[in-house]
Amino acid sequence: MITQKHFAKTLDGRDVTAYTLHDGDAYVTVLNYGGILQSLVVPNKRGELTDVLLGYNDVQSYERNGGYLGALIGRFGNRIGEGKLPIDGKIYDLYCNDRGNHLHGGKVGFNRKFWNVEEKDGDLVLSLLSPDGEENYPGNLKVEVTYSFRGGELKISYRAETDKKTAVNLTNHAYFNLNGEADGSILDNVLEIKSDMITPTSPTMIPEGGFRMVGGTPFDFNEKKEIGRDIETQDLDLAQGNGYDHCYVLRKGKGEYALYAVAESRKTGIRMRCYTDAPAVQFYAGNGLHQEGKHNYYGKRAGFCLETQAIPNNVNVKEYAARGSSLPDVGEVYAYTAAYQFDCVKN
Repeated sequence: MITQKHFAKTLDGRDVTAYTLHDGDAYVTVLNYGGILQSLVVPNKRGELTDVLLGYNDVQSYERNGGYLGALIGRFGNRIGEGKLPIDGKIYDLYCNDRGNHLHGGKVGFNRKFWNVEEKDGDLVLSLLSPDGEENYPGNLKVEVTYSFRGGELKISYRAETDKKTAVNLTNHAYFNLNGEADGSILDNVLEIKSDMITPTSPTMIPEGGFRMVGGTPFDFNEKKEIGRDIETQDLDLAQGNGYDHCYVLRKGKGEYALYAVAESRKTGIRMRCYTDAPAVQFYAGNGLHQEGKHNYYGKRAGFCLETQAIPNNVNVKEYAARGSSLPDVGEVYAYTAAYQFDCVKN
């Protein structure tokens, strides 16, 4: 069942609607502004409903504050080095909004758009048209994102088509804290990521080629451990990200839909199993959070993100594109799925 109600007004007075997908007592709330996941409420091990998603109670905070909390990201999630997008011999100069690089779609990304909304067979289908030349990307890009919430599983299905070869790398920037969104820290959240390597970065966080094996490093999450256990280790890649803010190349077949991560809270018993057919995930430990949230102040590392995607900057690095290109041509359908499955463990 999906219900809807007026949520709030934007800074310029436009109405924002909140759509809530119900699954028994659990529910997910999505805004038509930014396609934002505003809340995700599931039972803890004591049966108490717990919101595990960082966010705001008003739209103006989403407009004013950084961090992209809960938002749909596009056209290109993550970074493109120096904003240089090469397509068939032509360089498109994209807006640089992060240390001289293009990040999360540029000046006005999909996180700041009003999405069209349709209810279809119990799912919430969001769509928009990104016109040719928007943010200097070529091609009219038709985008559709479907949210479903059944059996304790939030599933996000992404789809896009273009009339010119262009760059697309969609994701959602949900921040989780399985202790509850008001807890203040994710350092004791336990995490496992099924990955043998990350993409090392430049000092401005651009992957420029090559892979780094995680074995014997603070980046190894193949055996579950607390997020905070190794986060202050002396390590160049960690220092450049001010903590975890790195792309993990997933250990699965190309295009295979599989379990890639498991996170849990010992406080609440809430466990989140993560699935995707994308080739990679950006693990971000909320190192830059600094804002007032729904029920508490969100400081450094109050939430963590698992942003499924193609490897960032793959438009400029052939060995990254070989694992999943972000340059669909006319007639190609860009599509993938990510899911977060919730249950409880007695610990």
